[in-house]
Amino acid sequence: MKNAQQNPIALAIHGGCGVMNKADMPEGEWEAARADLTRALKAGWALLTQGGSALDAVEAAVVVMENSEHFNAGHGAALNTDGAHELDASIMDGSTGEAGAVAMTRAIRNPITAARALMHSGETVMLGGAAADAFAKKAGLPMVKQAYFTTERRLKALASLKEHAKAGTDAKASEAEKHGTVGAVALDAQGHLAAATSTGGFNNKPAGRIGDSAIIGAGTYARDGVVAISGTGKGEFFIRHAVGHEIASRMRYLGETLTGACQHVVFTDLAPHDIGAGLVAVGADGSITAPYNTAGMFRGWIDTDGRMFVATHDEIFETQA
Repeated sequence: MKNAQQNPIALAIHGGCGVMNKADMPEGEWEAARADLTRALKAGWALLTQGGSALDAVEAAVVVMENSEHFNAGHGAALNTDGAHELDASIMDGSTGEAGAVAMTRAIRNPITAARALMHSGETVMLGGAAADAFAKKAGLPMVKQAYFTTERRLKALASLKEHAKAGTDAKASEAEKHGTVGAVALDAQGHLAAATSTGGFNNKPAGRIGDSAIIGAGTYARDGVVAISGTGKGEFFIRHAVGHEIASRMRYLGETLTGACQHVVFTDLAPHDIGAGLVAVGADGSITAPYNTAGMFRGWIDTDGRMFVATHDEIFETQA
């Protein structure tokens, strides 16, 4: 459906770049993951086409992926070295520069909603651990027990990674076993941009570890008139390179295009570290890019003409928005 708004609207999402060989999962699971990407896109797009805000759209899209077992966020999140789930999420409003983030949460069903609630509270930008859980509970957000987040796939991945660690063969573990993230970026009919990111971190991560998904300017960044970005990959390097802010700065100060700035960061700045990395970004004109340096990345977008696409590897599927 073509957008009937006067100004362009656009939406892009990712479900992590921990997608490697197609043999990592049966074809039915790839199809199911693409179906959930489609649901996430439709959830965000429905709000945008009704005149909703970019913030509303990115939160709605991320919530769908947090509720899906096919992605590493919320239900289906990774397990740390202690066999526990500690979740990170952040959201940013490109029109005001306001942001909210939660880290190391253990009981919030949808961390992205808690991040947004924190942003609106005006109390602080970030809360971590028990304080984040307490804030969400006081705010009346849905809380769950740790078992809600656990899936058989993550238990197997944790066991496999611990075996690799014992044998000193960590490098042989698949990207699918290691990490993953979900995120969304949007441009609304008022010309505002927003970005949101949520993750369970990487499997077998140190207890207490916080990655880039909770760090504004690293895994999440939005600035009206420039760009909105959500990243996925080895978060330590996204933090060190301030990836989101770096892309926006290359566009603002060097005059680089959306595609040029994103590709430079993914394929040049991060290249020496030999890590899996990807992102989705939308520009102020509604242009979209989704570069990644792994064999695949869960991703999808709806462009300014209302055309919807989803993909996991090279093949891109177009469907009805």
